[in-house]
Amino acid sequence: MSERAAPFYCPYCGDEDLFPHETGHGAWECRACNRAFQLKYLGLLSRGVRSDAAGSAGGDEI
Repeated sequence: MSERAAPFYCPYCGDEDLFPHETGHGAWECRACNRAFQLKYLGLLSRGVRSDAAGSAGGDEI
């Protein structure tokens, strides 16, 4: 089993000063803005990935 994934930055202030929070799995605290938050994996989307999504954003090329 692999280690738990850690967030790279706080979703509120963007700081990288994060530590695991005492409430349990997926909980983190930011010591820069004094907030605690929790990350949770919800699952895979049933609609899948569309292969033409990357090509349609560019528009017409000259």
